[in-house]
Amino acid sequence: MNLFRLDASILPAASASAEIADRAEAEWAAAHPGGTVVRRHLGTDPLPSDAWALATTAGFTPEADRTPQQRGALDLAAGLAAELQDADAVILAVPLYNYGVSQHFKAWADLVITGGGTGTPLLKGTPTVLVTTLGGGYGPGTPREGWDHSTPYLLRLVSDLWEADLTLIKRELTLAATTPAMEGLRGLAEEQRARALETARDAGRALAAG
Repeated sequence: MNLFRLDASILPAASASAEIADRAEAEWAAAHPGGTVVRRHLGTDPLPSDAWALATTAGFTPEADRTPQQRGALDLAAGLAAELQDADAVILAVPLYNYGVSQHFKAWADLVITGGGTGTPLLKGTPTVLVTTLGGGYGPGTPREGWDHSTPYLLRLVSDLWEADLTLIKRELTLAATTPAMEGLRGLAEEQRARALETARDAGRALAAG
């Protein structure tokens, strides 16, 4: 069995998304002690920012005329797509940054789409846990209602385009513990953390069952 795990936090030592993903991975690993975990951490090992443009323009360039950089970008895109498609189970841990996904994640997603082919359901039927964390509150009635432009994009990508068998775990208020202005929200934030970890445990067990 092969688990693919992707992290996108730029602060891995204090990552709320990684904590939740760790819980799901632990359940999968307990059920598959001989399994393989393929890891990709976009926060600590980002992909080249020009790779997607090079891979895309290569598609419009005759093979004999492609530059070494274009060929390398195409190989990278194909490898990233295969890495995802070959997985028996997937965990994606993607925090919200500046109301959307980070440039690191977007670069990865664009390359995977290029490498796999636009419209290709790379995760069709693959059990997948998507963890997303948000520093503030974005629910109905909050000052930032409607500002979460990350979660809808992630669902469109992973569920609708790649057709994963998806479980979404979303935790908000991750900055409450360290932000004085959010002190009154710390109890609610801890409740959200506990609920997310419990959901991750159950999702990890389901992930292991396939």
